[in-house]
Amino acid sequence: MIRVIMHGCNGKMGQVITGLCKEDPDVEIVAGIDVVDNRENGYPVFTDINACDVKADVIIDFAAAVAVDKLLDYAVDKQVPVVLCTTGLSPEQLNKVSLCSEKVAILKSANMSLGINTLMKLLKDAANVFAPAGYDIEIVEKHHNQKVDAPSGTALALADAINDARDNAYEYVYDRSQVRKKRDKKELGISAVRGGTIVGEHEVIFAGVDEVIEFKHTAYSKSVFAKGAVEAAKFLAGKPAGFYDMADVIG
Repeated sequence: MIRVIMHGCNGKMGQVITGLCKEDPDVEIVAGIDVVDNRENGYPVFTDINACDVKADVIIDFAAAVAVDKLLDYAVDKQVPVVLCTTGLSPEQLNKVSLCSEKVAILKSANMSLGINTLMKLLKDAANVFAPAGYDIEIVEKHHNQKVDAPSGTALALADAINDARDNAYEYVYDRSQVRKKRDKKELGISAVRGGTIVGEHEVIFAGVDEVIEFKHTAYSKSVFAKGAVEAAKFLAGKPAGFYDMADVIG
């Protein structure tokens, strides 16, 4: 049984992960960290991470960026691996993550979905087949109307997977409205759609002469990210210090 500390246990993702772990015989949340002590979680909740004296094998983090520094200090001090899911970290915090990964295992990924990370793996193979054959590559991502950033971090991660496979030969193009010219062969177009309550949809298009191949991933709820975080926690428990990502989880 893998013992987990849920950092940000009262948030939406923390609650989803709590529910998943209750149904998983291999994982148990033994403590939570949040600004309010919510006893209804079924485990002790600490409002100060440094007051947490519960032994654990791994920490799952879905909190706020402001709480990450103390989390990293705690993880290094207690030698507890961290699945770091909080986004919006500053450059200074990202640098701290890198430094701390030299002392304790840390897993961080642009997207925690098992499906998205498997898609990244497939796209590398596809790019090495279709790019040399002259196929154009486009990415279309769709999200709810409350999302403030565009394109999504996941769309950029998909683009990076393709570009890494092709020795960074592609230039990302986000808007063609101001330029009247034919599409360059080394463009990788990324388009964003915002509307309604779309959780997340990403489509990668390889368009050739008289042939189109499409890879598509649709998230119908945030539970897909929670499931990925739980699987990442199972993978990370007991791992030596180092920086890991979801590519390591899916193998």
